[in-house]
Amino acid sequence: MTGFRSVFILSALLTAGLTAPGWALDLQLPVGAELTAERPSELDSFAAPIAPFDGAGVPAVTLEGAITRRAWRIPSPGLTPLQIIVPLRAQLEEAGYDLAFECASDICGGFDFRFNTEVLPGPNMYVNISRFRYLTALRGPREAPTQAVGVFVSVTAASAYVQIIFADTGVDVEDMLPERTVAPVDPDQGTVGDSIEMHPLLTEGHVALSDLDFATGTTDLGPGPFASLQALAEVLRARPDLRIALVGHTDTVGGLEPNVVVSRERARSVRARLISEFRIAAGRLDAEGMGYLAPIASNLTAEGRDRNRRVEAILLNVE
Repeated sequence: MTGFRSVFILSALLTAGLTAPGWALDLQLPVGAELTAERPSELDSFAAPIAPFDGAGVPAVTLEGAITRRAWRIPSPGLTPLQIIVPLRAQLEEAGYDLAFECASDICGGFDFRFNTEVLPGPNMYVNISRFRYLTALRGPREAPTQAVGVFVSVTAASAYVQIIFADTGVDVEDMLPERTVAPVDPDQGTVGDSIEMHPLLTEGHVALSDLDFATGTTDLGPGPFASLQALAEVLRARPDLRIALVGHTDTVGGLEPNVVVSRERARSVRARLISEFRIAAGRLDAEGMGYLAPIASNLTAEGRDRNRRVEAILLNVE
């Protein structure tokens, strides 16, 4: 079974039942597709790729609003990325989306595209660097779309994997943000301005957010409150000219690729919290992951590994 005949047969095997509450798209996947991850967020951001890796990064349009991330595994050997993505592309176009960008492995940029594009951590999603396709579909102007859908498809000898990220800017951000109160300052400890100017982000250019807690087995930031994050937010609110990068780090348990993914997703969780809870503008916050490439302690001891599992805030520049 090859060519368009196989695509037609695959399209005929599509099944419903994969729509989640709040998921604005009724996209259908092949029979047997198993949902491996679902991560809805009422207020987050998504950088939707609109071009291949250009040597410095992946050009993207960023949407802020309700973001839903989902992934599936299809336990069917012999499928190609094109066979899976063609029916999804057709459904998106039928739903009124414009195809803004599509590429295959080498054309996308291979390894570089994969590690500069948002991917759910394994084993929920797996990307075979030599056999994947990506597409971005938009609603609204390309420069400022109201909705975006990012579809990542990859295959191995035994299975296929599909990730779909849906972004909808049609939310009233101000209504979703909680009221913030500033804790009173102890007069014996100086003024707020004094404490901000002495913050390590300003005096040293970086600070480790050492008290963060992530849910076991996930990259989701715990409920807090976290004193280090509150202090960082105070600095960013007092100094609107600052831009920072949140950089995740891990210990050396496991391979480099999954550790890079985990570290980046944890940094993104911290970024989302600064946006949603502390009202820091998304454009002032980058999020990346280094995996185990930048340790601050020995990974030969439990204490050292614990110190290496961290998220740091790095001062990028003053706008």
